[in-house]
Amino acid sequence: MNTFGKTNKKGMSTETLVLSALMTSLVIVFQCLATYTTFFGPFSTAIGLIPIVIGAVLCGPIIGGWLGLVFGLVVMITGGANLFFAFNIFGTIVTVLVKGIACGVAAGYVNKLLLRFNRTVAVVAAAIVCPIVNTGIFLLGCIVFFMPYANAIAEAIMLDVTGLQVFIALAFGNFLFELGMNAVLSPIMVKIIGVAEKTFKKSKRSVKSPAPAVENVEINELLEESTEKTE
Repeated sequence: MNTFGKTNKKGMSTETLVLSALMTSLVIVFQCLATYTTFFGPFSTAIGLIPIVIGAVLCGPIIGGWLGLVFGLVVMITGGANLFFAFNIFGTIVTVLVKGIACGVAAGYVNKLLLRFNRTVAVVAAAIVCPIVNTGIFLLGCIVFFMPYANAIAEAIMLDVTGLQVFIALAFGNFLFELGMNAVLSPIMVKIIGVAEKTFKKSKRSVKSPAPAVENVEINELLEESTEKTE
């Protein structure tokens, strides 16, 4: 269940659809920008994790997974994983998509589990778990698909390390940046989420509130006219 409550019988609520579309756009924009800010290694810095966390918290794990999928697709399309494509196309696709989807789903479920205790704790935990899962699955994918190419990858990016150290070196800088960024921005995320919830709750109340009694006035006028004619 997402933050806005139960969905109707037809599917997702309007609020969930609107927020999902907005967060999807932000994931695309943020991750496209990240293509030009690759500070640590050949993988793009995952600033797209920010809207993933917000979307996962507001709309639930399923939308978090969707946003993670979009994030992974953007990473590949913008060239954020080109080095790995050169060695194993299938392994690159699986690693990038799985880590994106998993980090969004994990953020959504962590928030869902901790929300009953405290909203701030839930959001901060989701923001921290997201980059941990993203990096953890990246390393797992490297071990499964790219270990035979470790030395060749190290030569390609001029790293003086071998074996698993190559992938740890690639992940370490990005991970610290992503974790620090999400942790620092967590209070801002909490405020954004709070504002979004209040805005949609107000819009719900305005829709549910009774309209001005214009129809009643018109009915009374018609009754008066019919009474006068009868007399």
